[in-house]
Order: sequence, then C-alpha cells, then structure tokens
Amino acid sequence: MNLQHLKYFDVLAREEHYTRSSKQLNITQPSLSNAISLLEEELGVQLFEKNGRNVSLTKPGKIFHEHVIRTLESLDSGIDTITKISKGFGHISLAFLQVLGISYAPKITKEFLLANPDKNIQFEFHSGSVSTEIIEGLKSFRYDLGISSYIANEPTIEFVPIASQELVVITALDHPLAQYDELALDQLTEYPQIIFSKKSALRGMIDDIYQRKNLSYKVAYEVKIDQVIAGLVSQNWGIAIIPNMTMLDSLPLKRIKLTDISWERYFYLAYNKDTYLPPVVKNFRDFILEQADPKQILY
Repeated sequence: MNLQHLKYFDVLAREEHYTRSSKQLNITQPSLSNAISLLEEELGVQLFEKNGRNVSLTKPGKIFHEHVIRTLESLDSGIDTITKISKGFGHISLAFLQVLGISYAPKITKEFLLANPDKNIQFEFHSGSVSTEIIEGLKSFRYDLGISSYIANEPTIEFVPIASQELVVITALDHPLAQYDELALDQLTEYPQIIFSKKSALRGMIDDIYQRKNLSYKVAYEVKIDQVIAGLVSQNWGIAIIPNMTMLDSLPLKRIKLTDISWERYFYLAYNKDTYLPPVVKNFRDFILEQADPKQILY
C-alpha cells in the first residue's frame, strides 16, 4: 500500500473536496482522483461518494480513515523521535563498577547533562561488582557503554583507558602490620588475606603482582565486592590488597602504601567495536574520552 496515497486519502477525507485537496497537496486533481481509485481498488471497497460538488466518506471509508489517522500520527511521532535521536537526544544505558558509583560515574554524567541542557538526555545506570558482568552486558546489548577493568580475550570489545586507581594494603587498626606506613610485598606473605574472587579482574592483577615477585599468599576468604572486603578487614578477618578509595575513610582501617610495586588499577571505557552507536551514546563516549587521563588517580 502506497504511503503517499494514504496521505492523499487523509487530506481528501478532511477537506471533502477534490479541488481544495489537490491544491493543498500540490498535485493535479486527476492525480488525486487516480490515487484514490487505486486505493479503493486495492481495498475492494468504495471510500467516497459524491455529495453535490463535495465528496463524503462512505461507512467503510470512515472506518478506514480512523485507522489511517492513527497510522499517520504514529508515523509522525516515530519520525519526530528519530529526528531527535539523530540530533543527540535520547537514552544511554551505562554500566560501571560499584566503586565508580561513589564519585566518577555521577560526576561525568552530570557534567555531560550540563553540557547538553536542551537535549532531554536520560541515563539508565547499572552498577556491577565484577567487570566480566559488565562486559557480558555489553555483548548482549543490555548496556551501551561500560566502565570496567580490562578483560583479556574479548575481541569484539574496545577498551580505552580513562583513569587509574592505586593499590594499597589495608589492615585492622590492631593488626601487627598497622604500625607501618609503608610495606614491601614480601612482608605480607605470612598473614592470611581476604582476596577478590576468581571472576574479578583484580584477582588476576594481584596474582600477577605476586608471581612477578615469585611470592605466594595465604587465602583467608574470597569475596567479590571491594566494600565487603574492607568491612571484613576492619574486623580483623585478614588483610587485603585493595584499590585506594574514599569509602575506606569511613571504616576503622589502616591504609598502607606498597613500596616495591609500580602498579595501578586502570579503569577502561568499554563498548562494542562494530556496533552502531546512536548519536547520544557516541557523543557521551567522545565526551568521556576527551576528558580521559589514564594517569588520573581516582580516590
């Protein structure tokens, strides 16, 4: 069915006059008459009947016109929505590690909204405890963008470093190591540690730190979430190597610098390499990258 013919039909149904309708549509009267005839032939019913110099809808014509009105309104609404999307309006589904929900994610999204006050941009936030969950969400298209640790062997995902976080040792205030402000890695090996679970990218990083020094550690517990590790450490369930973060200030902990490693946890902006990004998502991605500094230490 020809969309243009539906628009012709709608105008004629409203004007009830071929001459006025053809002028409004900027076509000849025979062209309008031919379009209506083709439409009636396709539908198998008469849509108009003569009423003096005017025309009026038949009963099937009135029923059909109700549907045409809704169709054209829906189409116009769709065109309007897509036009706005093409201009940078729309929705962004952003996933990030929970630790980034304290400061970085709220700050960067607020700055983006302030830079685009007239575009009615809406964010949908998703926080994850491990990076693998975020990457799986990107691959299944549940998320548009993710901020996570780097995950190896993900050929469809682009990872761009945007900031970093230093690693520190944390202990309970009454732990034997709490007397120190700085420690070397080999000073930790005799004490049970609360370590990240194997699904966490941080687990691989910490394992690598020890392997580079030909050292091993004692596992007390394996936990997924930074905040839970810190809580257990504060009650002397073990020590931990953990990213330095603001949340640690609220717990009775000793934070100790590691002296013999030059290692930072990097955060990456992650997105699907070969997937079309709507303008609003692309604009936000570029906004993050313009401000990115992999050496910026997040705390």
